[in-house]
Amino acid sequence: MVPIFDERPWGVRDLRPIYTRIVKEPIGESWLTWSDNRVANGPLSGQTLGEIAKRYKRDLVGQSAVYEDRFPLLVKFLFPAEKLSVQVHPDDVMARRVGQPCGKTECWYVQDAKPGAQVALGLKPGVGLKQFEQAIHGKTAEQLLNWVEVQAGDMLYVAAGTVHTIGGGMVLVETQQTSDITYRLYDYGRGRELHVDEGMAAVKLNTHAGKVVRGSGDDPEVLVRSPFFQVEKMRLKDALDAEVTPKSPHVVVATDGAGILQSPGIEPISLARGEAVVVPASVQCYSVRPQWDLEIMRMSLPSRAVGEPETTLATVAARSA
Repeated sequence: MVPIFDERPWGVRDLRPIYTRIVKEPIGESWLTWSDNRVANGPLSGQTLGEIAKRYKRDLVGQSAVYEDRFPLLVKFLFPAEKLSVQVHPDDVMARRVGQPCGKTECWYVQDAKPGAQVALGLKPGVGLKQFEQAIHGKTAEQLLNWVEVQAGDMLYVAAGTVHTIGGGMVLVETQQTSDITYRLYDYGRGRELHVDEGMAAVKLNTHAGKVVRGSGDDPEVLVRSPFFQVEKMRLKDALDAEVTPKSPHVVVATDGAGILQSPGIEPISLARGEAVVVPASVQCYSVRPQWDLEIMRMSLPSRAVGEPETTLATVAARSA
């Protein structure tokens, strides 16, 4: 897939080390599997993922996808230099009430973080919705958020309905339901449109948001499992042979190094840091061969019914407005 670079006021101009480019306008996000992303190679080159989904349906998106003609996973890199707006995403039920196909539960893998980097997940204990809405209008909403220090290697789960924001000084790999529905609640006076009424209706005081807790018996390569996605991370020194079931496509993202993805009947596909390859659900198998060294993340739909992950917010850090 050809990445789409999205300009944001809180982004960066230097996209290294993920991409070898410096840009004039700040880039906040690199979208890898949105409906408008185009195929970079092969017989479908130039077509968008949305067009291909409508044409190939379950052969691409898999049996577990909610919609047969809509790719179910949106993967991005995030490059925040400053704080994002304080926002919330609706769940599936609320999203469909306003004509959207689905809500937006997401997760963030911290690829890199400067010392003291923080995100906010949810409201502080005891803070109610009325108090929070008053703080929005009083421009003190930031003081009522749960601020959590993060470091490279953390996986954070952000359930729909969670008030959240991201601080600066980090690079995140985001996996989410394929939705672009965001209600901006507070934006530090930047002048962008707010959606307070809609957003407050979507806020849930209690969600499963937090740092994902991995037990001693868990697969070390699995970063998170949820009803909406599974995310794995692997560093390859030898070839990886992978099987695909008809239930889900795979998204293979290079987070470091470079390699070659191969499958019977197709030309080999080069994969370098910052790039993603979509493996359709109808492809039975593929292999990924590193060139010297390669770190990948792999996103898919869960192969069976699973609950939301175990998380913790125990590492809340004090923060002044």
